[in-house]
Amino acid sequence: MSKAVAYIRVSTTKQGRSGLGMDAQRDAIERFASAEGIEIVATFTEIETGKGSDAIERRPELAKALTTARKIKGPVIVAKLDRLSRDVHFISGLMAQRVSFLVAELGADTDPFVLHLYAALAEKERALISARTKAALQAKRAAGAKLGNRTNLSEAQKIGAAANARAADTFAANVLPIIRSIEAAGMTTLRDIAETLNARGVQTPRGGDWHARSVSRLLKRCA
Repeated sequence: MSKAVAYIRVSTTKQGRSGLGMDAQRDAIERFASAEGIEIVATFTEIETGKGSDAIERRPELAKALTTARKIKGPVIVAKLDRLSRDVHFISGLMAQRVSFLVAELGADTDPFVLHLYAALAEKERALISARTKAALQAKRAAGAKLGNRTNLSEAQKIGAAANARAADTFAANVLPIIRSIEAAGMTTLRDIAETLNARGVQTPRGGDWHARSVSRLLKRCA
C-alpha cells in the first residue's frame, strides 16, 4: 500500500474554531485514499486568516506536509484544488517543491499539467465574473441608475444568476473529463458514474454527494 500525507485548510479563524469545512475535507480525502489503496500517514490542518494566504511562509502546516511527504516519498492529498490555493502562480510554485499532489475531486490520474490547467481556468473565470459584474454596474451608473436600492433588485439578481450560470458551466467542464474517464473504465450508467465520483471524493457544486439525477443534469449542461 502506498503512503501519502493529507492536507486540510480552512480560510478563517472562525471556521477553524467551529470545524466548519474540516470534516468534509477529511471525509473526502479518506474516501479517496481508501478507494485508491493509499495509507494516510499524517494529516496537517491549516487555519489561516486569509492575510498572506498565498505565501508559503504563512502556511507552516503546508510546509510540514511537504517535508513529511518528501521523507516518505509520497504525495500530498487535498480534497479540492482551492484548498492549496486560488492563485495559479502559487500552485506553480508548489509544483516545483519536488512533491506530487493528488486532488480527491479530480481523481488519481490527474497529472501536474492538468492541475495547472484547472487552477488557471478557475482563476480566469473568477476574474471574468468580477470584471463583468463591475462593467455591468458601471454601465448602470452611467445610465443614471441608482444602485443598492430595491428598484434595482431584479437587475442585480439577473447579474448574479448569469455569474452563477457561468460558474456552473466551468464546473461542469472541469468534471466532464473525469466522467469520461469513468465511462472509459466501463462504468457507463448514471448510477455507476455517481457512485464512482463519490468514491473518488469528487463533490457536487454544493459540496454534496452525486446521484444519477445530478450526473444527468451535468451531462445535459455539457451537451
